[in-house]
Amino acid sequence: MIRLKWLRCFLLVVCCALGACVSAPAQEMSDARQAIRAAREAGAEQVAPQQFMEARRFLEQAEASLQGRDYREARRNSVAARGKAVEALGAARA
Repeated sequence: MIRLKWLRCFLLVVCCALGACVSAPAQEMSDARQAIRAAREAGAEQVAPQQFMEARRFLEQAEASLQGRDYREARRNSVAARGKAVEALGAARA
């Protein structure tokens, strides 16, 4: 009985800790927006339109996920948006 009590307490602590890790990806969203802005300013819309549009699409999906409070998906999409924006920026600078 005592073991069961400790196990329940342990599981409760683990669940709370995991829940705290899933927070709004504010930094990732900001990084993605800044990367897209830099790519746009470098002319990536004309030089690398495919990568630029993919970056925008990922950011839009991240924003939708954020509004739906699906923070993991928002984080994943914002990281992907930043990656595509960096690719577009690299192509524009080349």
